[in-house]
Amino acid sequence: MHLEKPLDEKLQVEVIFHLNETTVRQKAEMMFPMWATQGWLQPFRFIDLPEATKTALEASLAQFVQRLQDPSSQASSKAAAANR
Repeated sequence: MHLEKPLDEKLQVEVIFHLNETTVRQKAEMMFPMWATQGWLQPFRFIDLPEATKTALEASLAQFVQRLQDPSSQASSKAAAANR
């Protein structure tokens, strides 16, 4: 997570983000922040992530990485969706 000012370590927050068609809204615990050139990068860990959410997140991340590695696959995915 990129932040202007870091949050306290171990602070519990709710994170909400979209990845492809998956929306994740889950409680998380902030970890130790690291300075970046224009703000802070602050990792977090999920608290009690349900198995269904974990599975959906893993699948969406795998698709995201595949698209980064093979940009032509994104064009074929859009074409397939348009033909449905």
